[in-house]
Amino acid sequence: MASLHTGSHNQPVELVRIETNLFNLFIQGKPFHPTVEAFGLHRDQDGKRVNARFHVSYRPTLDIQSIWLFSPENGQMVKWQPGVVSEPLFYETQSYELVVEKKQEDVPVSFYHSNVNIRQAVKPLGSRILSGILNFQNEIGYTELEIRSAGQTVLSIRLEIFPSKIDYKEDYLQILQDVNEQIYNLSFDFLRKTYHLTGLRETQHQSLTEFYTILQHVFQKLVQAVERIETTPHTKMQVWTQQVDVKRVKKSGKKNIAFLRKHSHYLHPNEHSGIITINGQQYLPTHLLESKRHIDYDTAENRFVRWVLIRIQQKLKTLQKQHNQLERTRDFMLSNQIQSMINQVQRLLRSAFLQVGDLRYISISLVLQMAPGYREVYRFYLMLMKGLSIQSDLFQISMKDLAQLYEYWCFLKIHQLISNKYELVSQNLINVNRPGIFVKLDRSREAKMLYRNSKNGEVFTLYYNTLPSGDQSITLPQRPDNVLTLKKKDAAVEYKYIFDAKYRVNPAYKGTSYHEKYRIPGPEEDDINTMHRYRDAIVYENKQNNEFERSMFGAYVLFPYYDEEQYQEHTFYKSIELINVGAFPFLPNATKLVEKFLDEIILDSPEKAYERSTRPRGTEEYYVNKLSGKNVLIGSLRTKEQLDAALFHRFYHVPLKNITDHKILTQLEYVGLYQSLRTFGDEGEAGIRYYGKITDWKVVQRKQITEIPLTRNNPDELYFVFSVEEWKRREYPIVPGGHGIYRLLFTSKYMFDRAQEVAELRLDTEEQLREWREKRRLGNIEVRLDRDYADLAERVVAIENKENILD
Repeated sequence: MASLHTGSHNQPVELVRIETNLFNLFIQGKPFHPTVEAFGLHRDQDGKRVNARFHVSYRPTLDIQSIWLFSPENGQMVKWQPGVVSEPLFYETQSYELVVEKKQEDVPVSFYHSNVNIRQAVKPLGSRILSGILNFQNEIGYTELEIRSAGQTVLSIRLEIFPSKIDYKEDYLQILQDVNEQIYNLSFDFLRKTYHLTGLRETQHQSLTEFYTILQHVFQKLVQAVERIETTPHTKMQVWTQQVDVKRVKKSGKKNIAFLRKHSHYLHPNEHSGIITINGQQYLPTHLLESKRHIDYDTAENRFVRWVLIRIQQKLKTLQKQHNQLERTRDFMLSNQIQSMINQVQRLLRSAFLQVGDLRYISISLVLQMAPGYREVYRFYLMLMKGLSIQSDLFQISMKDLAQLYEYWCFLKIHQLISNKYELVSQNLINVNRPGIFVKLDRSREAKMLYRNSKNGEVFTLYYNTLPSGDQSITLPQRPDNVLTLKKKDAAVEYKYIFDAKYRVNPAYKGTSYHEKYRIPGPEEDDINTMHRYRDAIVYENKQNNEFERSMFGAYVLFPYYDEEQYQEHTFYKSIELINVGAFPFLPNATKLVEKFLDEIILDSPEKAYERSTRPRGTEEYYVNKLSGKNVLIGSLRTKEQLDAALFHRFYHVPLKNITDHKILTQLEYVGLYQSLRTFGDEGEAGIRYYGKITDWKVVQRKQITEIPLTRNNPDELYFVFSVEEWKRREYPIVPGGHGIYRLLFTSKYMFDRAQEVAELRLDTEEQLREWREKRRLGNIEVRLDRDYADLAERVVAIENKENILD
């Protein structure tokens, strides 16, 4: 880590000084951010600070005498000229004091910023001073400070605000890109303290923020274009024909001949003043047709202009309504600006040439493409229909604050890491609120992503900002950012893990208690305590016994830090292995630890997943399975008749001499039947297919077992007879797999339920079980014993994946 600057560099200094003929402007603050210096952020490959944009524009009436800017490299103020490259001076969460000192009391000077909170922070101090503290919180990008005189902007200063915990170029811009790529315009916000430069792009999901950003840029030009059309609007000539008295006709046309032929009753004989002669007889008409021409504005082009203005008016009214509902400080200046736009549109709509019918369809005529005024309206319409991208410099639009963006990015990045390796079953459950001014993820409805592991069919779900169904907090509401729920085979419970995004990092400055404890940067202790609270407070109600059980198996902080290798020595990383609570660094260029951990917990066996935690939900079931011992007897059948009798009479018998340790009888609960390959192989029925729960057992002589005929010479030999409640058939048999059972074998119900081949029933040590579970997750396995008969074998030779054996 880079060493911190000392001395005056850590104290507030003068950062900007602008001297003019009307006033002097000063900005004072710390030129460095300690976290930035500690992490060496915003450097190029050579270790030099990146360039920052600083721009000053002013009206010609203002006389700029000098502009001074602090140089971190030189440690002093240097004279600034247009085109001179500056270094980062302004950072998120740091406060800066702005002072405007008027040179004359009667000079009308005021401060303006598009964000109402920044605007209200600077107030008059006496008759000659404007002063205030500027703090941009977690908002990154450009900000425009304006000094106005008599209502006109005379000086505008553009500053660039840098992030203090992550690198601007490497991390922040990539976060913006990642968020917008997965959900277009999710990163945009409305009139925040900073903005970014954007360009146009095609989209079907334009937000009101984008619409207003584009409209601001083109509105006055649009008004001027409509006013230009008003002077020479496009028209069409309409001919109006009516039947009038012949005395009122000024000019008759040839069409009256056809008219009189059809209406001969209008002809009356008149020898003195007839104008029409028919068969030598003169006639005078009483009525004729007269045509009049008039100009008509009701053209497709004028209907289009009217339709565009009406749409703009509707969207401005919606924007005004949504703005009033925002949970922010009411910006009356913005409301007045929107209302002024609405008024201007209404004025234009009252124009005579726009008193036309409704637009039914858009026809792109040569008038719209080429006629003065019309072509501008059509071009602005096309611009207003588009969205914005963050890769150009045409428009200015605000982004969400970095803490909110980081939360969104963490969720979307986890989703991307998982979906890159596993099948995405459903992705339409990310709900997006688009009706408002800007787009945001919907927290009012359950947002989740469903995946499937194609290798084993297991499903898992990623929840955003909501708890899985059934989970709750009895005391206070708990709402972690992301919860990953894993449903594993052979497990009655779901394994749930919290990944909570926290845009906070402790740099572990030397001399601090954090450095004394942990030595290296990491998450804040409060955030780790929050993970403990989540894991303990979120519970699941067991409907069988009406008891509450802790349902979260692990909880982890995701925090912005870049050095994954160094962080692995941190206490809060090692604690994940010990108690399943800790933290992971997570940035666009630091995702390996999270990705590796996601792979681990997804591929974990149910037992290993359970062992990561400390007595969460499922404790009772886990210990019953693990500690119940060998409670299943697997007996070998010699004949098919023995199988038929056992199934029909619901019993199993075995010679007393075959069970040498009679203490095991006290824990036997089940009996299973092994059908040998020699006897049942021809029918494809070899293996263990039937099992039942033992209801009673007794010791009798062989001759007393009348269900099976006596075939041996010793009728007095003692036998165990086990009564079975009901024989059940396994869905999938335990096949021989190269091993059989000579007499009988004892195993646990836990292994009996999970085994696929006979040899697996011989696994009984913790080491063997752990190796078997983990290799089983990767595919089919083979357990090899030192004897063909599992009950006669003395040791396990190997536990291997069959794919590896074939290779």
